Parts: sequence; structure tokens; C-alpha cells
Amino acid sequence: MKISNETKVGILAAVVISVLIIGYNFLRGSVIFNNDTTLYARYARVDGLAVSKPVLVNGYQIGKISNLELQPDGSILATLKIKSKFELPHNSIATLESTDLLGSKAIVMELGNSKKYALTGDTLTAKIAKNLVETMLPVQKKVEQIIDKLDVLLGNVNGILSPELQKNIDKSFSSVAGTLASLEGTSKKVDSLVGKESKKIASIFNNVEAITLNLKNNNQKINDILTNINTVADQVAAANFKQTIENANKTLGDLSAILANLKEGKGSLGLLLNDDKMYNNLNNASKNLDNLMIDLKANPKRYVHFSVFGGGKK
Repeated sequence: MKISNETKVGILAAVVISVLIIGYNFLRGSVIFNNDTTLYARYARVDGLAVSKPVLVNGYQIGKISNLELQPDGSILATLKIKSKFELPHNSIATLESTDLLGSKAIVMELGNSKKYALTGDTLTAKIAKNLVETMLPVQKKVEQIIDKLDVLLGNVNGILSPELQKNIDKSFSSVAGTLASLEGTSKKVDSLVGKESKKIASIFNNVEAITLNLKNNNQKINDILTNINTVADQVAAANFKQTIENANKTLGDLSAILANLKEGKGSLGLLLNDDKMYNNLNNASKNLDNLMIDLKANPKRYVHFSVFGGGKK
């Protein structure tokens, strides 16, 4: 049987139209010839929500939004197409949330605990979550306050940092840089000196190690020597102390004997101390000597006579 061209064109046109209808419904979120569960949710507003946006459970897509319809009271009725293999508790909550920083929206299902599952035509409880902008508003206000305070602080700092003070700070940094450069040069010199004298330093450490080893090996001998020195020193100290005490006792005895003789009037000094006659005689002699000196000064001719020509009587 031969098919005419007109029949072929008709069949092709029917296929194309069918594909267009199916594709259009698919893009709108409606799938023809399926048994998906149709649920509804009513929202006061649907900012950013559109047909074909996903329905999610814990980030996993279980369906799509097939239709959005404005109601007479101003609310929006969203039609949700849930895949037939997923069953939702009847008390689940359909929350309108933002899914990214660009403001994309989706319906996120908060699963309930009911043993009864939602059926086609049921209306779920709807809720609108705060978007990212609303959440960031308090933070934005705090950031603005902090920026204002920083502006004031920077203004004060600029007022304090006068040109003269800035010059002094620059000079200080330059001085610090110079000091660091000097320290670096000194460290290089020290490294060079240590490198040149490393053999001598190693030899010194070897000698010190040998000395300490020798001291360690002769530790007992050194202890014995110190013990002997302490013993000898103790003996010498004891002997000198004893001799000193004996000499002091002898000297005190002699002094006591002398004082006893003086008290008894023995000797010239004892007589002088105890005999009043000697004292009186010495006193009279001193007075006579004073009178003689006075008379000698008053009458020198009485005692000394001389002549220029030697003819006078003596």
C-alpha cells in the first residue's frame, strides 16, 4: 500500500505538535502520562519562585513545581508534583527557602512524624523562611556601625600623626634598619672569627675536657688533701690559741704583781704614789725653781757680770 505525500505530511505534523505539547508541559513541570502525586501549598508571597523549581528533602530533589496560581485573596497557590515513589507524611511542612546567594528559590520539605501519608489533592502546611538578605540585615547594621567607628578612629589617628611626628617615625624606622644592618655585619664577623678560630676553640675545649677528666679521676686524692689541710689547720689554730691564752695569763699575773708593789709602796714609783713627803719635797723644789727663775729674770746682774774690756771684777 502506497502512502500519499499528504498523509506523510499530516502524520509528521501530528508528531511534531505532540512533541511540542509534551516539551512545553515538561518545561512547565507537568509530565503527561505519569502517576506523580499532586500536592498544593499556599504562600503569601513567592519572591523568586517559578515553575519547574525543585522540591527538596534534605537537599535531594523529589519533585518540581508545576504551577503557580494567584488566588482572589492575593495568596499564591503552588502546585507540587512529587514523584510517585516518594511518600510524604500528611503533617509535612513545605518551606519556601533560598538555595544560594543569588536568591534562587525552592520548596524544602520538613518531613512530619504522621503515619498518614499525603495523597493527591492534599494541601500541605506552607511556611516562608527568611531570605539571606533579611538574615544579613542585623549583621549589615553592625558592620556599618563598625565602619563608622573605624572612620572616626582613623580620623583621630590622622590628626595625631602630624607631619613632624611622621618624620620622626620614619627616622626611627631608618635607625632600626641601620641597627639591624650593623647587627647583621657583626654576626657575619663573629661567624668568620669563629670559623677561623674553630681549631683553637676545639683545642681549648679538649684541654678543658682533659682537665675536668683529670679532676674527676683524682677526686679522691683531692678530698684526702683537703681533709689533711683541714686537720693541720685545726691543729695549728688550736696550738696558737692555747699559747696565746698562756701568754695572756702570764702577762696578767705580772701586771697584778706590779700593781701590788705599787700599792705597798715598793720602789720609787710606789714611794711617789704612797709617800706624801716625797710629793711635798718635789712640790717645794718646783716652787723654789720658779722663784729662782723669776729673780734671774728680774736681776740678771746679780748672777752674771761681764766687762767689754775685761777690767771689771767678777
